[in-house]
Amino acid sequence: MASTTPPTITTTIIKEIVSDMGTLIRFFNDGTLERPLQSPFVPPMLNEPQTGLSSKDIVISHNPTISARLYLPNLPNSKEQCQAEKVPILVYFHGGGFLIESPFSQLYHGHFRTFVPHANVIVVSVEYRLAPEHSLPACYDDCWAALKWVSSHSTKSPSNTESWLVDHGDFNRIFIGGDSAGGNIAHNIAMRAGTESLPGDVKILGAILSHPYFYSSSPIGSEPVTEHEKNFCYTIWDLVYPSAPGGIDNHVVNPVGAGAPSLGGLGCCRIIVCVAGKDRLRDRGVWYYEAVKKSGWQGKLELFEEKDEGHVYHLFDPDCENTNKFIKRLASFLQE
Repeated sequence: MASTTPPTITTTIIKEIVSDMGTLIRFFNDGTLERPLQSPFVPPMLNEPQTGLSSKDIVISHNPTISARLYLPNLPNSKEQCQAEKVPILVYFHGGGFLIESPFSQLYHGHFRTFVPHANVIVVSVEYRLAPEHSLPACYDDCWAALKWVSSHSTKSPSNTESWLVDHGDFNRIFIGGDSAGGNIAHNIAMRAGTESLPGDVKILGAILSHPYFYSSSPIGSEPVTEHEKNFCYTIWDLVYPSAPGGIDNHVVNPVGAGAPSLGGLGCCRIIVCVAGKDRLRDRGVWYYEAVKKSGWQGKLELFEEKDEGHVYHLFDPDCENTNKFIKRLASFLQE
């Protein structure tokens, strides 16, 4: 007797792009996403032959997952010399629109391989959770947790196990910094430090905001007047923080918007804002600088501009003369 079981029909779903934000991020119909601009990951290395620089990866938290790449310049080995030659600590937040990049990427590792020997600082480059899988404010919470972890090493406790920080770090010279989205994070961490204490009563000495990402519903300077759906900065913000009260005028991206806390409450003593003349975010950096200057904040404020360069040029053109000048200026800021 012939079988009445119907034949099995196999349906093949063709993977297709459903949303494409240029080469920044792509969404597919199967729910996956790609980050085409993400630079490849590279391993850390101890005692690099040319500079003596060492780097390693550490886990700060398992829940949520927060990690970092640490950089240690070539320093004296003896205990007496270590005590006499403590160096500043820079807690760094990478850029990438809150969507891409990592401390473990070739882009940032290559930068710090050059930067750390020149600046003679310990760098803690933080791996925070990325959007859209983890919407803002997750990245702010992760970076604050990383800063607290670093600060905790200023106190004598068996849980403070990171010897590079304990043996070589000067906790009177803690800095934070970041580029692009990371510059935005650095601002928000400095604001939080103005109202919340850190372990060991550690204070942030200074903050570096390189080509920081800020925006608002009102265009400034040379920014184009466009409809919301055609504005790239709006599109990014809607993706990374869809539930933001006030949207693009939320205080974390518009620090002078309605209801934003006063910039006079920034919890650090010194700030340098770095901008580039050919960067679409240049005017926002100057806008932020002017807003801090008018806020009544009591610290030392500086503006550094490279007129003939574009956004984060120091990452994409590491060997150019202007990158060398940029590194020297930040090294001086960290050692002043």
